Amino acid sequence: MPHVNSGSSRKYDVIIIGGGHNGLVAAAYLARAGLKVCVLERRHMIGGACITEEVVPGFKVSTAAYVNSLFRPKIIRDLRLREFGLELLERNPSSFTPFPDGRYLLLGPDGALNQREISKFSERDAAQFTRYEETLNRIASFVEPTLMRTPPDPLSRNPRDWLALARMAYDFRKLGQEAYGLIEMLSMSAWELLDEWFESEELKVTLATDGIIGTNGGPLTPGTAYVLFHHVMGETNGVRGVWAYVKGGMGALTSALAQSARSSGAVITCNAPVAQILVQNGRACGVKLENGEEIASRIIISNADPNVTFLKLLKKAELPSDFVKAVKHIDYSSGSAKINVLLNEPPKFNALPTEGVGLQHRGTIHISPTLEYMERAWEESKNGAPSSNPILEVTIPSAVDSTIAPPGKHIMGMFVQYAPYSLHNATWDDSTKNAFADRCLEILAEYAPNVRNSVIQRQILTPVDIEREFALTGGNIFQGAMHLNQLLFMRPVPGWAKYRTPIRGLYLCGACTHPGGGVMGACGHNAALEVLRDLRSRILS
Repeated sequence: MPHVNSGSSRKYDVIIIGGGHNGLVAAAYLARAGLKVCVLERRHMIGGACITEEVVPGFKVSTAAYVNSLFRPKIIRDLRLREFGLELLERNPSSFTPFPDGRYLLLGPDGALNQREISKFSERDAAQFTRYEETLNRIASFVEPTLMRTPPDPLSRNPRDWLALARMAYDFRKLGQEAYGLIEMLSMSAWELLDEWFESEELKVTLATDGIIGTNGGPLTPGTAYVLFHHVMGETNGVRGVWAYVKGGMGALTSALAQSARSSGAVITCNAPVAQILVQNGRACGVKLENGEEIASRIIISNADPNVTFLKLLKKAELPSDFVKAVKHIDYSSGSAKINVLLNEPPKFNALPTEGVGLQHRGTIHISPTLEYMERAWEESKNGAPSSNPILEVTIPSAVDSTIAPPGKHIMGMFVQYAPYSLHNATWDDSTKNAFADRCLEILAEYAPNVRNSVIQRQILTPVDIEREFALTGGNIFQGAMHLNQLLFMRPVPGWAKYRTPIRGLYLCGACTHPGGGVMGACGHNAALEVLRDLRSRILS
């Protein structure tokens, strides 16, 4: 029977596997509560997929995650992240969509700008857009509080679940007729939702990107309407719906989290890959590192996804067979790639040419002219081929943050759909990766020709690379698809949505738990509260 070596030199109240943002959030809260906490990170740096890397001297690239809005304001306040250097740089305008005919659409937090811009394509849509935003905000007023709560189980006999369900039902009724819209949103496609609201293709295609980004589905795929909504929840510096760059790159957020955790006594160790979670008599009792060291703890929290946690770090016999079966059925499919490009100058768009940085460079640049274009890209991916005409979500954070690139130079990130994890009759080697990156830059050059000759260097991350670098199964950035059957009390699997696992003392805190993916921190916050609740109830004593 596994046990921790009695000669182990280290022992903690809590060990957290993985130093991604959720793991660091959990560490900071638990250390503040007085527990002796250790974070074990397999890579050479903390942050998981929320990192900044200086790939070339002077160029600080947000390698994977690249923008922020979803990170919960309560966590920023509780953990005093601004005191530890977190600074959010608002983007205004929020987005720029150029079209092949030379027209363009700018959108942002400025209502007057939105009205002027949308009116270029449809006066009706300009009027509708205000009502659309108001409706989403009212629905968000119901959904957002649930992000920081453990999802109640409708099949539970626990009175606490009954009370939570009753509270949700009461709040749900207050939505009135819009409650039906929320139910529809959970299952319908982004295309269907946007067709109900708008007539102009230009506005619909701009908004639809939020429904498919990071998702293995097209705009007609059921459930993408919720993914769209998931991405519009959030705020920056108190302003709802505004997305921001983190000054210094996304790693500055996880650096602030690490400093907060350390200030309360947490120990954070890099280059410490965990090989096994140790279990004795059905209870977690420590971990074994790949170097053979065993570290004791009565509480283990895994920030890794369920595939890694349960099928790689535990022995199959230590888990109920029905639970293992459910874990094996989690959908990790992914079609997203990230291409980071260092530039000598910003793209000069045919639709809005300027010398140097302009409004068009500050927010997200959408390259996908029609909804049919987006759907065709998805159809190709389903057959195991990279999209010949991929969807590009382009950001140029150096247009807003002068600290991440040398003067006059720029960093451009392209989050691309679709690059399937498994290719038909091919593999993601240097040849296929470079061919795909070439095609993405070729498409961007159709809108901004100077891009062809301004590239200094590029970094290509396919789903296979994302899986290898960040231990995200299938390269899925959400640690599991955000479909209806993998949300709320069904996440990560039915019956185990309260951050606990079948092994006593073992918890999950990653994006595989409620409320899901994105740089939000809510999963780590909620998991930490459940651990503290169990400690108070002496469940773990």
